[in-house]
Amino acid sequence: MISARHILAAFIITIALVFGAATQVRADTAAELDRDSHNALAKLYRNNATAESIGKKAKAVLIFPKIVKAGLVFGGSYGEGALIMGGKTQAYYSSASASWGLQAGAQSYGYALFLMTDKAMEYVNKSKGWEVGVGPTVVIVDAGAAKNLSTSTLKDDAYGFIFGQQGLMAGISIEGSKVTKIKR
Repeated sequence: MISARHILAAFIITIALVFGAATQVRADTAAELDRDSHNALAKLYRNNATAESIGKKAKAVLIFPKIVKAGLVFGGSYGEGALIMGGKTQAYYSSASASWGLQAGAQSYGYALFLMTDKAMEYVNKSKGWEVGVGPTVVIVDAGAAKNLSTSTLKDDAYGFIFGQQGLMAGISIEGSKVTKIKR
């Protein structure tokens, strides 16, 4: 039987893992975050023609080049990224989440949110923190969905692509991630 001490120990270990990992994904300077974000977006475009075609229609792209996720019963993730519009960085954001349940492991990944509508842009710019899955409609594009998507069928507020997955942890979800504007 799992006791309160076991749960507390798992929670403390998870917090240490997540905060230790968070310091590794925090960019030291705005220039580094710009470089990493633009490089990640270019790599996503090279590897995914659908992302590139959607990017040409998007009003802006909110990209997080590296999110680190760790969990042992309790889990969390953190990463920093940039809002890119017209090829230039407009602002910086963090992405963080917390979870609990049957989970163990650690992984890193990146994700890009292509903001397609004025509603999505306004929500990101005016909110004090945006929880993905609340507010503008976000469609996560996986390999199956990408086959059925074209620039003429785009109708949702935002499209999300997850890329660069590394590590050992089952499943990735950005729903519930809190996206918050940060200063750099």
